[in-house]
Amino acid sequence: MVRSLWTAATGMIAQQINLDTIANNLSNVNTTGYKTQVNEFKTLLYQTLQTRTTTANGEWKPTSAQVGLGVRNSAITSIFTTGNMLASERNTSFAIDGKGFFAVRGEDGNTYYTRNGNLQFTLAANGNMLTNTDGLPVMDTNGNPIILGNEFILSQVTVSQDGQVCYPDENNNPQPLGITIGLFQFNNPNGLEKLEGSLFAQTVASGQPINEALNPNVERSKVIQGYLEGSNVQVADEMVNMIVAQRAYELNSKAIQASDEMLQQANNLRR
Repeated sequence: MVRSLWTAATGMIAQQINLDTIANNLSNVNTTGYKTQVNEFKTLLYQTLQTRTTTANGEWKPTSAQVGLGVRNSAITSIFTTGNMLASERNTSFAIDGKGFFAVRGEDGNTYYTRNGNLQFTLAANGNMLTNTDGLPVMDTNGNPIILGNEFILSQVTVSQDGQVCYPDENNNPQPLGITIGLFQFNNPNGLEKLEGSLFAQTVASGQPINEALNPNVERSKVIQGYLEGSNVQVADEMVNMIVAQRAYELNSKAIQASDEMLQQANNLRR
């Protein structure tokens, strides 16, 4: 019975983390480029009460008697399906149609990756630099910040679907400036480390970033100007998952209550 108390307690802890994950998904339903997170569970150790050959009279017993010791969270993974395309009036809003990520340089000098294409031009020492909303510079295909001189009218800058930054000529036809927004893929995006601000950091599990412009073996993503990729959170699914988590939490609490009542009855036997 003491074992049942701890087993049910592990279930309550696991469902609490599950509910925290669901709440985080719902709170980011309007976050640009956010990816839904899902809890994954695994069983804990099993205690063998009887082996397959042990019986009261020594006869063959084909199955063993084992009892589990509870559950725990094994991982919280992100679902990298594409979110809805949301129209934006800003010409520095970009959505990615494909598996690619934008690359930004953090304050620590490391490169991070994001699906949040809510970008802007920030005044820099040598021109106007394309950054995210936190002021981190966006990288081009060569790993350099994207900077345009002060002679360019920023409202006239356009970006083609292959990521080339263009500016109209005297005939008002967009011409490439020789700058391409960098897009990167990962063999295992679920292995990326999640950071604040919709940023991801590469890990050993995710593998090295694959530069789409330099690798012909990957399917290239498209950059869609004037749109933002919304969150892929499905509110109805999350509400159902929340109800399931609450019911599972209640069931584990009932198991603790039943164990407590059995222990109480056992203690009363001596009276």
